[in-house]
Amino acid sequence: MTKKEDHIALFIDCDNISHRSIEGIINELSKYGVVNIRQAYGNWTKDNLKNWEDKLLEFAIKPIQQFDYSKNKNATDILMTIDAIDLLHTKDIDAFAFATSDSDFTPVVMRVQAEGIKVFGFGEKKTPKPFMAACSQFIFTENLTGNSEDAAQTPVEKEKRRKSGKELRQDSWLVNLLRTAVEQTADDYGWANLSEVGQYINNKSSFSPLNYGYKKLSSLIKEIDLFDIAYDEVSKQMSIRDKRWKA
Repeated sequence: MTKKEDHIALFIDCDNISHRSIEGIINELSKYGVVNIRQAYGNWTKDNLKNWEDKLLEFAIKPIQQFDYSKNKNATDILMTIDAIDLLHTKDIDAFAFATSDSDFTPVVMRVQAEGIKVFGFGEKKTPKPFMAACSQFIFTENLTGNSEDAAQTPVEKEKRRKSGKELRQDSWLVNLLRTAVEQTADDYGWANLSEVGQYINNKSSFSPLNYGYKKLSSLIKEIDLFDIAYDEVSKQMSIRDKRWKA
């Protein structure tokens, strides 16, 4: 996890991300640091980006104009990539964030990662897997509704976004990821500190509990019901152990 004082640069592909997602994206990134560079790319002469105008003002996002010079070529993607690489070499940035559902940004994400810099990815559930996998952490924008939209939802509607314990246990990728993380960070008695489990997962994959409808990893762990749970009242830390563990 990045520190609170970290400087984060956010690049938004407005052709491939909804304006309804931006509040949730900013809120999520603010957990990790200061989003002091916010740039949104698109052809602002087009009507399909009109809904973005109020959001640009509300969240102090700088619009970057890019005309469509030719058909079947995405000039916006190219400019966004160039600006990201320029920033990589000219500014002291601790983390990058790309809001897009376009796999074309996979190479630039991998390039940033090669410099040891964390990359947050945000996109719709249709986002190709190579882009999601390239990010340090990837979050579906469908799970990042803004405060006003989220408040308007009923408890039943919110619950539908959350995977049940049975659904979580049926996700073999998730189960293997969690069990491996616990195994690799456990002590001689099979217990693993949850913060160390989370760090291992962050280093290994683009996993986020938000994609399953949970704000915290601890909540998902409780729901999936595959691990014994223990609390240290002094340190206020949580440890978990695979229920299959045998001495």
